[in-house]
Amino acid sequence: MNPLHEVIINKSTKIKPIWIMRQAGRYLPEFREIRKKNPNFIELCLNKELSAEISLQPLRRFNLDAAIIFSDILMLPYGLNQKVEFKKDFGPLLGELDLNKISKVDEIDFVQKILPVYKAISKIFNNHLTRNKSIIGFVGAPWTLLVYMINQQSPKKKLKENFFKDDFLINRILLIIEKFLKVHIKNQIDNGANVIQIFDSWAGLLEEKDLPNYVYTPTLNLVNYVKSLNIPVICFPREIKDYKEFCDIIKPDAVSIDYNVDPKEIIKNIKIPVQGGLDPKILLSDKETLKKEAIKYLDIFKDHPYIFNLGHGVLPETNPEMVEFLVKIVKDYK
Repeated sequence: MNPLHEVIINKSTKIKPIWIMRQAGRYLPEFREIRKKNPNFIELCLNKELSAEISLQPLRRFNLDAAIIFSDILMLPYGLNQKVEFKKDFGPLLGELDLNKISKVDEIDFVQKILPVYKAISKIFNNHLTRNKSIIGFVGAPWTLLVYMINQQSPKKKLKENFFKDDFLINRILLIIEKFLKVHIKNQIDNGANVIQIFDSWAGLLEEKDLPNYVYTPTLNLVNYVKSLNIPVICFPREIKDYKEFCDIIKPDAVSIDYNVDPKEIIKNIKIPVQGGLDPKILLSDKETLKKEAIKYLDIFKDHPYIFNLGHGVLPETNPEMVEFLVKIVKDYK
């Protein structure tokens, strides 16, 4: 059993595996070389050769315990024929949401449109670099995808003023999202993904009264679906106010925490395996600070099943040497 599975399934506290959110990406010079020649982000995600190569790049450099597919949560609206593009220095920009149009998409069309994503996972699975490592497939949570599809861009701190005005539209879209997320998850697993992470990037935008409708119910359906396929599932409800309530209701196999959360509170309240927490900005500091902060997390979770990770994606300006240093700290920890 590989290290991530050992922690998630067997609740082992003897090992502390490590992988890093956005480990395949902009901080690596070899990634920037590929990106220079491939400015269209969606096309890059849909190039099975390059997507697989980018996913494997961090494994060539670092002794990480998992590969994660180089893709994007917005492959889902793209597969549903909503226009998706990435603007430089702005982020994702989505086209107008046409309910009639997305209602007509069937599973075959959807899979066909994003087929290279699954082929890239298969390539990663068959590569010698992933032997005894987990292969992480991922999706955006229904709520986060709903936000992007209606808001048409990153909400940063707030949603469009009339976001909730059409209940029928929201519930209809949520059902479509849930249906196709299951298709997307199943295809990732069928091609070699053996862990699924669900990113709820905008969970923190909701008031408590709205969580059951938009986060708890749809995410629980998804988590139960992944469990039915006998694959472990990690949830990352970023900036949610109450991690304990989330875990009690959703019951993921592991939960990923962001860097605004006090790990000591987490250890008191959360019984399942925990992942992450380190502020990505710490990697921009010096080695001494990085070591101190990393050891802090390792000490707190010493007797708890724990996967070392950041509390968000690695920043583009990070020096790869600092990542190498971090991996060494985690691997040498006794």
